[in-house]
Parts: sequence; C-alpha cells; structure tokens
Amino acid sequence: MHSVTWSRLFCTGLINRGQRKISLFSGTAPSNWSKVVSDAEKIVGYPTSFMSLRCLLSDELSNVAMHVRKLVGTKHPLLKTARGFVYDSRNNLQMRGLVVLLLSKAAGPSHAASDLLAQDMVSGIYPSQRNLAEITELIHTAFLVHRGIVNLKDWTNSDGPLKDMQFGNKMAVLSGDFLLANACTGLAQLNNTEVVELISSAIGDVVQGIYHEHSSNAEDNSLADGPNMATWEEQTFLSHGALLAKSCQAAMKLAKHDKESQRLAYKYGKHLSLGHKLNSDLQPFVKTGVGEPASFSLNAAPVVFHRHAVGQDKWCQQLQQAKTFRNQLDYSKLWAAVKSEKGVSSAVDLCCYHGNKALEAIQAFPSSEARSALENIASAVTKF
Repeated sequence: MHSVTWSRLFCTGLINRGQRKISLFSGTAPSNWSKVVSDAEKIVGYPTSFMSLRCLLSDELSNVAMHVRKLVGTKHPLLKTARGFVYDSRNNLQMRGLVVLLLSKAAGPSHAASDLLAQDMVSGIYPSQRNLAEITELIHTAFLVHRGIVNLKDWTNSDGPLKDMQFGNKMAVLSGDFLLANACTGLAQLNNTEVVELISSAIGDVVQGIYHEHSSNAEDNSLADGPNMATWEEQTFLSHGALLAKSCQAAMKLAKHDKESQRLAYKYGKHLSLGHKLNSDLQPFVKTGVGEPASFSLNAAPVVFHRHAVGQDKWCQQLQQAKTFRNQLDYSKLWAAVKSEKGVSSAVDLCCYHGNKALEAIQAFPSSEARSALENIASAVTKF
C-alpha cells in the first residue's frame, strides 16, 4: 500500500509547481536526445529508469511520500524533484547509470578477470557493474534532493506558509540522507576497496562543488565578480562531472581492465559531463522561436565568457543598466547583451570541444553497438 502511494504521489498532476530549476541531466534537444537514449537503453538490457525503482518503492520512502503531500500548493522544489523521479518527458533521468552500463558493455570482459564468471554477465555486463550503475544514480538522486533545500532568507508569502517550507527542508535533508545511506551500503557490498575509495572521493567532490556554488550565489558581489572560465570548469567538474567520470573508471576496475581502459573511461565521463552542462547553459541563448527568457544563471558559461570578453567595467555597467526601479534584474536586457557579444559562440565552441574529446576517448574500445550508442550520446551533447 505504501509503495503504491509513493508512485502515485510522484505521478499525480497536482505536483507540478517548483520555483527552482534543478538539473537532472537536462538541456539537450528532446527529439534527438530521446531517440538516442531509447536506442541505448535497448542495448543494456532494460530501461535504466527502473534502476532505482526498488529503493523508491521502499517502505521508508513511501512514508516520506505521505508527509510530502503536505507541501502540495507550495513552491518548495522538493515537489518538482520528486515528480521528476518517475515522470520525465525528455528521458534525462538515469543518464549516469546508462553511461556506466554502456561503457561496461563496450569494454567487455577482461582477460585479467579470470575469477569473474562470464556466464554471470547479463547483456554483456557483470552484476557488480549493474549494481554500480544503480549506486551512481542513488548518489546523484540524493544530491538532487539535497539541492532542493530552500534558503528561508529568500522566502516570500507566495512560496507558501513558512512552516511548510521549513517542513519541506527537513524532508529534503532526511530523504536525501536516506538515499545516500542506501548508496553507501550498496557500495560496501561490492567488496572492492579501490572502487569504494574512488566513489567516496566522488561524493566528496560533489559536496565541494555544491559548496562553491552556494558560496558564490550567497555573495552580494557575485553578480559582478563571478568565476573565470577556468574556475567555472573546475567547479562544474566537481559538482556535475566527477561522479560520472569516477563511476566510469570504477566500472572498468570492477571488470579488472587495465589502467589505460580506466583512464579512457574516466576521460569519456569527464568530457561528456562538461559538454552536457555547457549544452544546458546554452539553451536559453540558442533556442529559436522562443521568447526571451525570464531569467538564467549569471554563472552560466555564456555569461562567464561574455563577462571576460567585455571586461569587468563594462559588465558592471551592463548590470547596472539592467536593474529595475525595484533594484531587481531585467534579464531580457542582459540576455540581449550576452547574445550581442562572443559569449555564446565561445561556449558553443567549448561544448563541441568536450564532445569531441569524449568521442576521442571512446574510439579505443572495440567497435560495437554499445560504443556506437556512447558515440551518439556524445554527439547529441553538441546539438542545439
């Protein structure tokens, strides 16, 4: 009964409000991206959207879902995050797990893995690698939930009653911790010390990356003094790329592939993540036939490139000109300013660079349908 309730709560049309945009693995053009993902899922044996369903249907999270109903009617982002776990029209969910499975299949069995039985493989993937893919998704999901914690200093009456927003924050902390605890338990059950250390370091990277994000957003002068491009790439890798890159490397470790295969898998995951984040940042600036966006991140890659191109003085001037009489930003003016310079084209070039680096890394693996799927995913990242 509780398990069914959890699914129904996520799927219900009532849960359709959320103020904060939380990226799952989004930003790629839906039509082409959906086909690439659908074709890739057939290769690994089953839709990866079911990987963490076992955890989502547990009694503990079912009880959480009962309490989350209290947030219906508010703008707490936990609602939007929860709904996205089951319903996602763009097929962006579980992408990290899918990439881990595809890389596992593309690499195949290792000659050094004499103690791993080939008959245990399903669709060319070892059970431990499938478990790793699920663990990767649980870790990512846990941080998605934690990212949905609202800064109550920014709370307004339109968001919902203050007590409900406080309650939503508590639920986000507890449910995120629960998912992370389950992931760590599964990680220990892999019985591979090197993999445990590798994924643990990835968790630390994500925490550090999110800390930098919040620190930057919390500073009043962050609008004028944002990160340069080198800092942007470093922080983006920590918060969005380290988990996938190190999970890809860990998948090679579990099959006892050599150091070179591990390096190439890591390289693929790293560049794919950075390319995908760039694609996501570019969407408000490259979409055609759509009105000017109401808002976008001032730490998005095109804005960072733009700020560097025009110089700090002119950027501060543009920010001042974009402020309304209520001292808020008119994003349409900033959008037009960024579009008029080289920020967008520079971000597109960098996105293509990372996409090509991911393609380059995967070429060393044997030709197969799994490698072709990985190539298609890397190519789709550079399409707008």
